[in-house]
Amino acid sequence: MGFALLLSWHALPSMAQENPFTISGYVLDAATSEPLPFASIYLKSASIGTTTNEEGLFVFHLPADSQADTVVISVIGYASVFKKANAFAENQEIRLTEEVTTLGAAVVTASREKGLTAKQIVRKAYREISNNYPKQPYILEGYVRDLIKEDGKHVEYLECATKLRYPGHQTPSEPMVELMEVRTRFLGDKHPWNEDRERKNSIIDLVEDDLIVFDYGPIKGKNGWKYELESILPYNEGMVYKIRGVDKPFQTATLFIDAETFAFVRIELTRAAQEGDSWVRRLSNGALQVYYNLVIEYQEYRGKMYLKYQKEEDRWQIFEGAESDQLLFRQNPKKELFINRIVNEDLDRYPFQKNLDIELSIENQAKAFNADFWRSYNIPAQTAEESTIIQELQDRTE
Repeated sequence: MGFALLLSWHALPSMAQENPFTISGYVLDAATSEPLPFASIYLKSASIGTTTNEEGLFVFHLPADSQADTVVISVIGYASVFKKANAFAENQEIRLTEEVTTLGAAVVTASREKGLTAKQIVRKAYREISNNYPKQPYILEGYVRDLIKEDGKHVEYLECATKLRYPGHQTPSEPMVELMEVRTRFLGDKHPWNEDRERKNSIIDLVEDDLIVFDYGPIKGKNGWKYELESILPYNEGMVYKIRGVDKPFQTATLFIDAETFAFVRIELTRAAQEGDSWVRRLSNGALQVYYNLVIEYQEYRGKMYLKYQKEEDRWQIFEGAESDQLLFRQNPKKELFINRIVNEDLDRYPFQKNLDIELSIENQAKAFNADFWRSYNIPAQTAEESTIIQELQDRTE
């Protein structure tokens, strides 16, 4: 698909750069003017990337010597835009055109293997995992955002930067983690039920749900999953199959699969309780999960797929105890991981220090706030809603 996003680490300055060149803008649908959230913004020739926020806004810090380099803006289903970094105006509007392809014609042109059913496409993608995902160790750098609501009221907002060292996809294990810096850790008043419980580590809670690494879910094309090919969409210089999956009664999924390499580009998985029944038993502490949504998107570099973005959003009903019918409150956690750099060469010379205690929450391992680090670290721009949440939490905790 030609998604050459990131180069090796020694060719680049630190992600927290000195005197960076900064561009900003909004990515919009050309026809509707609606914002396009989570669009990829990256240098074509280097390992620096970022993502638009939910309002379509991005702020992108580049090395000072890359002003003449090309910036690529891409979203599944849209024609990519290529623009020189020094040609951006402040808050530049970038309008992407949605490309519509008729399903019949696309099936013929998207793959040399004609006549594949949706389930056969999924199974072929599953068989190709060993070819499409890195077997050798690698490191990802990125940014984690963790937001929690209780009974509709925000009680926590956490942001941190991290490095994740993976052993390669042939080894189904969680990565080693370096907690780099913590940017925001506002903790409001929570329900007393939380007082005797150490909150789960946000980073580990995310990475333990990687379907490719841990080999489960709708990617396998097995068990009760039924699939339907909905459409074929453009993405960068190629196309992806969009396949809808259903595993009754609790699970649905949407899979975006590269039509040439059969790599999973994006996976969306939702589990929802039906008629009061959940897919999991109530936990011993009285917590019952009634909704779960996982989104994982990958990016291609030198023929291998690496994590680009991951989101996990849950809804819990908290009862007095495992056998109780007394509902105490409702809890809604949302965690996101945005990757802004891949390191896949000379790992022994790359600075990495495993320092995360997975038994402790991030806020209990935070160092003092480092303003210089965050000044030029690439993260999604803060939305107006997020600013309001932070201000409300700050007002309640001061």
